[in-house]
Amino acid sequence: MSAASLTYAYAVARGRSATLANEVGSITGVVGSTVHLVPRDYDAPLVAVVSPVPASDFHEAALRRRLEELSWLEALARAHNGVIEALTARATVLPLRLATVYLDEDRVRSMLHDHRTLFLDTLEHLDGHVELGVKLYIESASDVSTAATAPPDRGLSPGRAYLRRRRTEQDARDDAHRAAEQAAERIVAIARAHAVQRVRHRLQEGELAIGPGQNVSNDAYLVPAAHAHAFREEAMHATDGLRGLRVDVTGPWAPYSFASLPEPGTSTP
Repeated sequence: MSAASLTYAYAVARGRSATLANEVGSITGVVGSTVHLVPRDYDAPLVAVVSPVPASDFHEAALRRRLEELSWLEALARAHNGVIEALTARATVLPLRLATVYLDEDRVRSMLHDHRTLFLDTLEHLDGHVELGVKLYIESASDVSTAATAPPDRGLSPGRAYLRRRRTEQDARDDAHRAAEQAAERIVAIARAHAVQRVRHRLQEGELAIGPGQNVSNDAYLVPAAHAHAFREEAMHATDGLRGLRVDVTGPWAPYSFASLPEPGTSTP
């Protein structure tokens, strides 16, 4: 690797995997680079999936600037996730954080050695499992209750009519929150039957919010691959018969939320 290149790391996997070793070279990584394994002899108990990247974009200071460019960040995320998806189809892997960069492959080998026990234990835990996400939303008050937008009784004064509308809207919100509690209980029951672990993520608000409504739960579930379809189908019906709610089920994905890994390496002088 030239002095103008750094090593971008995507994931950690078990070594001695003939399938992974034979096919990883067909995967294209970030900036169009070819993906390979470290160590390259594949005989070690652990390998990292990496590719070379230009230091001009991925050295620490340059990377900070680049990550502020939305189009560049989106392209990086797509390429990174594309590699993870391709790897997941071939083996159990521990996905590393976006933009995990090392000075060289020797630093990657040191990382594998220093965290060998953690990596092996986590890979054993995740083997044969996938991640699914379940987000629960309460729709806006105008969607929850048609009564909230109905005209007030003609006999009411403007002040009383206003208070009546506000009370109707509040009642609709209260009903929706009670319904959300019911839906959450259903999801818990579904997870009890199919999932082995849950991680609670921060609620999506502001610029992070996707779609209408108020996000009231945002959880990831670790599910045996054999149960993924059943979990997804049942979770999608968690809001059936409950007014004013929406459920969003995503996945199956590589188990990002359950890969408890050390802080990534950085490209430092």
